[in-house]
Amino acid sequence: MEDIIIQETPRAAKVVDRSDVVVVGGGPAGISAAVSAARNGASVTLLERYNHLGGLASGGMVLLLDDMHNDLEITVQGICMEMIERMEKMGLCVAPPERDRQPDVRETQQMWEKWSRWGVFDFHTHSMPHPVCYSAAFDPDGYKRAANAVIQESGVKLRLHSWFSSSIIEDGAIKGVVVESKEGRQAIMGDVVIDTTGDLDVAASAGARFQEGSFILTPVSRWGGVDTDKAERFQYEHVEEFAKLDHEAKRIIGGCWNYWWLKTPLPGVVWLNCPHIPKLDGLKVNDLTGVEFEGRRRMEELLDFARKNLPGFENAYVVDFAPQTGVRQTRLLEGEYVVTKDDVMTRRHFPDTVCRGRDYYTPYRAMVPKDIEQLLVAGRHYSATPQAQKSSREIPPCMAMGEAAGVAATVALNAGTSVRKADIRAIQKQMRAQGADPGDAPSTNASLQEAAE
Repeated sequence: MEDIIIQETPRAAKVVDRSDVVVVGGGPAGISAAVSAARNGASVTLLERYNHLGGLASGGMVLLLDDMHNDLEITVQGICMEMIERMEKMGLCVAPPERDRQPDVRETQQMWEKWSRWGVFDFHTHSMPHPVCYSAAFDPDGYKRAANAVIQESGVKLRLHSWFSSSIIEDGAIKGVVVESKEGRQAIMGDVVIDTTGDLDVAASAGARFQEGSFILTPVSRWGGVDTDKAERFQYEHVEEFAKLDHEAKRIIGGCWNYWWLKTPLPGVVWLNCPHIPKLDGLKVNDLTGVEFEGRRRMEELLDFARKNLPGFENAYVVDFAPQTGVRQTRLLEGEYVVTKDDVMTRRHFPDTVCRGRDYYTPYRAMVPKDIEQLLVAGRHYSATPQAQKSSREIPPCMAMGEAAGVAATVALNAGTSVRKADIRAIQKQMRAQGADPGDAPSTNASLQEAAE
């Protein structure tokens, strides 16, 4: 069809709220940013398009918090660890205890059989069994409940059902955002805006530079009625037969990690982080629509196969499909510094590091757009090359990034300066004061090379 452009008449948006800090996107990074800023004394408004908080952790059902350890050291602390502890108290989060992660036992077959179907192992290693590491398997509603609690307790003003529309820019600085809602167009004004949308929606609308990447899309689901004990016994007692059936299951799926099903804190309920479907664009409506239909088709075929052939799956049924599509990479900021794959792989340390992932570091400059004032970016759309982002986009480091952004906003506001000029040492100091690890002290395996400020 020939492109037809409809010219809209200018539209007004009523200002319905004003805060020191406006956070757009209520996913893991957004929750951390909002809570961190509020706990440091700022008035904060958090905007989210869905009816729940948690983003891809809850709505996308990415039910494993990993990439948060460096050998025995837990590198992502702060608000991420607080969320884990809250879910553990609900009985909706499982992590291996310290004794099972010790060097003398973590790579044994016993630990592998005990923990591998929880997904809490270091898949970056080449040895088998992979060593058990600190990661946490959780329930999606548990994450929502924990998120609701920390948002309410910190005094954040939350506006759900608010779909970001456009940035409000004056003289090269962001002043607020416009959202679409059931009440029409609404404007929320702020002194600092933090983009935690995952797709760089706010920064792109504001005119910030970015590049586009793409990775696999995944419509995640859960099955119930699975006898996981029986399934695991079959895996380890009938190795050759299991391997043949597992190979056929993976053929049906068409793209998945090595373990296509993992256990969850709910008895009999398993998590299926598959199928992984490549060559689709998470910014295109047709691709996002098509992946839901193709994903369901493949998983229906897999369920039929599993019921007939896999011990433990005889009575399996679909519990649900994730309400949010598993999008891993779309727009990526081109900020004051662009993190490279080499930076991540060599564990390069930066003078302005404000948060950490597994054993890599994120400089503050990678959260700051080049051309737009008073805007910060935190989450999987931070300033990195597509290859670097694939190795540094997991939920815990994104939560750490959000926590650092919230601190940075308050540091700048309290000093009466722009976020671009926020005092790095003050950010690092406050991150440590609230139990987070800004990465200012490099681990022994970090590269001694530091990127110039």
